Amino acid sequence: MSNSVAHKDGPAGLDSIWVTRCPVPAASGVACAKGWMTEAFGRDRITVKRVLELGLNLVASDPENQARHLFREGGNIQALAARALGTPTRIIGLTWIDERQAIMVRPDVGVLDPADLKGLRFALPGYGRTRGESIARGMALHGIKSALALGGLTLDDIQMTEFPAPPVEQASVEGMRRLWLGLEWLASGRVDAVYVKGAAGAEAAQRLGLEIGIDLDAYPSRLARVNNGTPRPIVVHQHMIDHHPQLVERFLEQSLRAADWAAAHPVELNAIIAQETLSGIDGVEAAYRNNFHRALHPDLSDERVEMLKIQARFLWLHGFLEQPVDVEEWICSEPLTTVLERRAKRACSL
Repeated sequence: MSNSVAHKDGPAGLDSIWVTRCPVPAASGVACAKGWMTEAFGRDRITVKRVLELGLNLVASDPENQARHLFREGGNIQALAARALGTPTRIIGLTWIDERQAIMVRPDVGVLDPADLKGLRFALPGYGRTRGESIARGMALHGIKSALALGGLTLDDIQMTEFPAPPVEQASVEGMRRLWLGLEWLASGRVDAVYVKGAAGAEAAQRLGLEIGIDLDAYPSRLARVNNGTPRPIVVHQHMIDHHPQLVERFLEQSLRAADWAAAHPVELNAIIAQETLSGIDGVEAAYRNNFHRALHPDLSDERVEMLKIQARFLWLHGFLEQPVDVEEWICSEPLTTVLERRAKRACSL
């Protein structure tokens, strides 16, 4: 899993870094919201810029420069699709945050057990402009497949009703609602079941009076919840690994600092997550449970790596990737290992 890091020239000449603002809970997002990223990088007069992201497009006057200096903590479908196309990114951490993955039904459908899903009509988002932009479809298909597997069923046991893919756009409250348009089809009776995840999906389902048919978060095995955000990779361009490893470590230091803070401040955290996920407090409380405030720390544990391999195989098997992705080769463990060792030494000296 480990790959050597070349020696570099430090932050000289670098005036900006970019950090994605995906509409998901992320320690890096919390660190940005608290001002800690700005403070840490400001010591070298490096400006921290946030990039609102829902699709693959990154809006910048110099996209190549931005990509070289971008830290992205977000869904794995986009990251895997980019890697499959040859983008020289590296994984420097993985997180796992359960975020209300469920199969929603109307109150009259009466699903009580995964085996009851047999024969139902499921909404499936269409393909986006590219395989890597087909995020809604990838999430739904894997979530549906996982729910069926819990009842000994396969995709052959249900019907799929395809609806248009949501548009690729910058993240917004309205954009997040459009991501879950299948719920409108469910409420109107055009389909019987819809996969949702996250705060925006929970809010939309509540608004339409829909019920949880299968709560994937309720099952002890994490295999039932491997999907776009579980695990969620933190990726950075190889350029940063080669030329600015200190800055990569600094990013991880502040993310871990934010994860430590989050573990002790659940109420304040919910307010930040509501802003980050473009939802309300009620949506955050419905979607993020089971002491998620203690789960923002990135690691590269064998379990999380194996879960990402499962997701990579699923996406390749179902046509979302141009090429298979070797997850082990994608990982660069040195920055996180260095930071964790440094933190351990500091803790011992206190």
